[in-house]
Amino acid sequence: MFWFLAVAMVVVVAAVTLAVVGGGENEVLPEVAPEHVVDPLPETRPVSRADIEALRLPMAPRGYRMLDVDEVLDRLAAELAERDARIAELESALAGAQATAVGGQDMFEKRPQAPHDEDQDR
Repeated sequence: MFWFLAVAMVVVVAAVTLAVVGGGENEVLPEVAPEHVVDPLPETRPVSRADIEALRLPMAPRGYRMLDVDEVLDRLAAELAERDARIAELESALAGAQATAVGGQDMFEKRPQAPHDEDQDR
């Protein structure tokens, strides 16, 4: 009876080992293609809030895939820098236009004053 149990245990262990290893295949587990961003950020126009809200990064065994996250962050950083530069340019142009509108063509030019009539004060 002992020999029967020992042989049965060896057969079970061998069957489990073959099932895990793959029964003759070279690979333990088949290689799976990595996930990629399903709906990447648009290349032909600036990124909008809706694009960011709809973005779903693929998961990896330990969180998110670093390459995909880095690409998204680099793209967002570049667009934010571009927008900041454009805002600064527009603010500068607006300040120049306001200064011209308030002070005329030359704010430091002395304008002739009308002669003061002393008779009007009396």
